[in-house]
Amino acid sequence: MKKELKEQVIAEIKANIAACPNFYLVDIAGLNAGDTAALRRDCFNEGIKLNVVKNTLLHRVIKDAANSEMDQLVPVLEGNTAMMFCEAPATPAKLIKKYVKAGKEKPALKAAYVQECAFVGANKLEELINIKSREELIGEIITLLQSPARNVISALQNAGGQTIAGVLKTIEEKKN
Repeated sequence: MKKELKEQVIAEIKANIAACPNFYLVDIAGLNAGDTAALRRDCFNEGIKLNVVKNTLLHRVIKDAANSEMDQLVPVLEGNTAMMFCEAPATPAKLIKKYVKAGKEKPALKAAYVQECAFVGANKLEELINIKSREELIGEIITLLQSPARNVISALQNAGGQTIAGVLKTIEEKKN
């Protein structure tokens, strides 16, 4: 491969990582054309970008990033490697799990870099499936913050026009 082409591929990988900082490294070696096409179709339907990469070029990208978490991915850069890029951090893990449940060996998880943390090894698949997106976490926090206010409003509405003493008594009961 010519140096200019290598630089172009490296720039493309860096651009993909910048656009979608959550990525998975998977092994898809040995898939026939039909299975590869089905995997690519499933990735497209789930909003996942799938690219096969050269390990040496990805190693250079990781080295250039100078990120200690990303450096943990270097040992898995052996054999065939494909990268799955996605905005939602758990989507590729769920897709891989779907293939595992169907009894297929590939795609096999090698590692992942999700929410600025490295996950190395196929045994991390369940952890990756349970990761929530930023929006999901914000929604849960808002729900938790609204819960006490809802309880107070509900108690006040149930008091139904009673005197202030009744309202204070209801609030005191909720506190205990």
